[in-house]
Amino acid sequence: YEDKVHLAVGVSASLTDKIHAGSLVGFLAEKLGGKGGGRPDMAQAAGNDVTNLKTVLSMAKEWVNSRL
Repeated sequence: YEDKVHLAVGVSASLTDKIHAGSLVGFLAEKLGGKGGGRPDMAQAAGNDVTNLKTVLSMAKEWVNSRL
């Protein structure tokens, strides 16, 4: 698993109308050369670009903040 990154996203029920876990994890996975998806409250993904992880995690914060 050294050449892959796995992501899991959870969103509390009170925020799923603003933040969809599947949409967020799909956005992040795409940036990591992978794909993923799931429910509004829980989603998973995997990608191949481990070197880009730090940048992608910063993007997650921006993505969430833009929807709150």
